[in-house]
Amino acid sequence: MPTIDQNTARGDIKNFIIDSFMFGQKDQTFSDSDSFMEKGIVDSTGILEMTSFIEEKYEFAIEDDEMTPENLDSIDNLVQFISKKLS
Repeated sequence: MPTIDQNTARGDIKNFIIDSFMFGQKDQTFSDSDSFMEKGIVDSTGILEMTSFIEEKYEFAIEDDEMTPENLDSIDNLVQFISKKLS
């Protein structure tokens, strides 16, 4: 299981979101604490795509009961969740 560098993870997640959901439009800015759902960045189907990306990238499974906004609805939440899963 890989370890996590939080800055690298933030960049990887942000790049995935920009490439997958904002169609490469880097001029649309959002902060690491912005809610993906509230800002309309990622919809419910996109959350499934993102979880697949996270599972593949960090080599762990996200359980159904872990698919909550507290874990998945911002870059900050995702980085904390990944760190917890890999510790």
